[in-house]
Amino acid sequence: MKGFANVVAVELKLGLRDPMSAFFALAFPLIMLWVKLRGGNKPLPGGVPVVDATVPMLAVFVIGLATLVVLPATLAQYRERGVLRRLRATPAAPAMLFGAQWIAHTLLAVAGTVLIVAVGAAGFGLAAPASLPGVLLGWLLGALSLGAIGLLLGAVVPGGRAATVAGLGLFFPMVFLSGAVIPRETMSGSMRAIGDLMPMAPVVRAVRDGWEGVPASGASLGIMVAVTVVAGGVALKAYRW
Repeated sequence: MKGFANVVAVELKLGLRDPMSAFFALAFPLIMLWVKLRGGNKPLPGGVPVVDATVPMLAVFVIGLATLVVLPATLAQYRERGVLRRLRATPAAPAMLFGAQWIAHTLLAVAGTVLIVAVGAAGFGLAAPASLPGVLLGWLLGALSLGAIGLLLGAVVPGGRAATVAGLGLFFPMVFLSGAVIPRETMSGSMRAIGDLMPMAPVVRAVRDGWEGVPASGASLGIMVAVTVVAGGVALKAYRW
């Protein structure tokens, strides 16, 4: 157990020391928060203040960035550089390696989320979540489901560059159509219909519902659990040292 914790700590430090990973997970969402709120905190259609919708949305943005872009690129780079081949000679198993990578990158997303919430509360009048357990449940299941997709990418893509391209190819359509960047209230019906087909949409709904005090949707929670089980299981089967 101590060895596993050491691996997680090392991976988290490597992520924080990488300029690109640290910037996009920690600084870039803050820039987006400022851009979205510099015009004021007018309510969205439906009456939700912009900041109370934007912060939960950007929290999901951070999760997606850490799990769909940074995580698979890290695993693919390790394979490309022969790190995984050397790990094969140790007691490490795919499940242990996946677990360490997922925890490390989830902690990176936690740091980014905490920064967004702190700045939103201190600088823009962000209200406290109406249901903190609902927010935490949606956030955690989102990190599990999107992390499982990221692990699957890292398991099958041969190199770091290809993993980055594939991750960004999934990330950008998801964040723009699922409601992680553009509020769903302002989208057209066709955009919402397309976004609803993406695995990030239930994460956005769950986190926003918890923040606004709306009861969690069983369908959203069930989809996240199903994505976690299916994508995670396929990743373990498809994993190549």
